Amino acid sequence: MTDLPSPKHSASLEQGGPPRRLLLVHAHPDDESINNGATMAKYAAEGAQVTLVTCTLGEEGEVIPPELALLAPDRDDRLGEYRVRELTAAMSELGVTDHRFLGGAGRYRDSGMMGAPQNRRPHSFWQADVDEAAAALVEIIREVRPQVLITYDPDGGYGHPDHIQAHRVAMRAADLAAEPAYRRDLGEPHTIAKIYWNRAPRSVVEEGFARLKDALAELPFPASASVDDVPGVVDDDVITTVIDGGGFAAAKAAAMRAHATQIEVVEPWFALSNRLAQPLSAVEYYELVRGERGDGVSGGSPETDLFAGVTEAGKGAA
Repeated sequence: MTDLPSPKHSASLEQGGPPRRLLLVHAHPDDESINNGATMAKYAAEGAQVTLVTCTLGEEGEVIPPELALLAPDRDDRLGEYRVRELTAAMSELGVTDHRFLGGAGRYRDSGMMGAPQNRRPHSFWQADVDEAAAALVEIIREVRPQVLITYDPDGGYGHPDHIQAHRVAMRAADLAAEPAYRRDLGEPHTIAKIYWNRAPRSVVEEGFARLKDALAELPFPASASVDDVPGVVDDDVITTVIDGGGFAAAKAAAMRAHATQIEVVEPWFALSNRLAQPLSAVEYYELVRGERGDGVSGGSPETDLFAGVTEAGKGAA
């Protein structure tokens, strides 16, 4: 985990740093690799500044390897610190050097699944004041000055409270970071040109599970997950942007494998702690919800670059 540079460095990032800057806001370690691993590896390899902000340590996750069962929250409760190391290893696989925890490691605790008693803990992320949490993200936004932000949809993809809260905090911080009158002690105002939500087109997910049905007998997983188990599935026409990270499939799989307490990978498939197999894809999909689609994109054709239409200074192209 890297230290947070002072906001005073923001000018040097904009003047002499990477011209393309991508910020991702996720709830727990492993969410980034599952949702955006190929995207992150692709842009990092192309020289873009890729910054990951993770909102919790994922302390309430289940533990897959039996030899690590003592880490679980109902035993030694050391899973969070272990997952910090897993995240560091995953970022190394993706070539990402700037990864941080919102408010510092351990500031917000994993809230558990919706309706769990952990939701009500005072320091759980679900209980966080959105504006207070957003202020910590504003400082990062004004320092890094990203042109592009990726986060979840309002449902968090599948209704997890920390994912929903990550969406709220990310969207609120994007608004506040652009407001000239807001907290100048956190840096100079900055407007994010394009904001995307993680998505998965229904036809692609259905096709992936059709292929999985034929392969399942050869896998160590007892059964297949279903389309409904995949976060962010939407009708195909909702998709605005497709990132083909095929050249980074191995990096994505390696990053997911680094999260060994949470994910079991048998390329091109994986399973979470429920051991239900899912397709692992290096093509990742997004919905542009703020900003203009890039030049040259017409009709129903999706963008193929998150930065399409963004000038080097960070504004949308005229």
